[in-house]
Amino acid sequence: MAMIQTVLWRSIFLPGHEYCRLSSHDAQWQLNGIAVFTHESLPSRLDYTITCDATWRTLSANVRGWLGGSMVLLNLVVDSQQHWYLNDLEQPQVYGCLDLDLNFSPSTNLLPIRRLGLSIGVQAQVTAAWLKFPGFTLEPLPQQYTHVEENLYRYESGGGRFVADLRVNPSGFVLDYPGIWVAEAASGS
Repeated sequence: MAMIQTVLWRSIFLPGHEYCRLSSHDAQWQLNGIAVFTHESLPSRLDYTITCDATWRTLSANVRGWLGGSMVLLNLVVDSQQHWYLNDLEQPQVYGCLDLDLNFSPSTNLLPIRRLGLSIGVQAQVTAAWLKFPGFTLEPLPQQYTHVEENLYRYESGGGRFVADLRVNPSGFVLDYPGIWVAEAASGS
């Protein structure tokens, strides 16, 4: 039986909304989302699907949609040795990364939170494959997650240049990303 949880975020930084659905099926996890927002004063929409294995390692992702009138079609694949391919071109700069970070979405904070399973008071360093917005290039992004209290994680990236305390629900979805995103509704546990 598939487990399904959903969240609806309102963007504070770029006016808009995002819906995301987390589901499990056949020992895999999948995030499916739709972000609708304005970019450079133009209506934009990005749909994404991220598939992870049972241990929350990213296996593949697709991002499709429009930034204004420009079409976006991205296909990411990660092989068993953690080689990343973007539209069939190898991306050696993110070799070995386990997590995908979509720069335009709060959904992907869930991936390392679930994969690491940190106890309260414990921190961990990871390097995510960061899909930058709006150029859609992949770069390694060192990150640190600290499980501060039951539903609170301190997130740091860029060697501490960016720090945010993320309030999450029990499933790992961010409910409050201060100054950037806020959940308007969430289901599941």
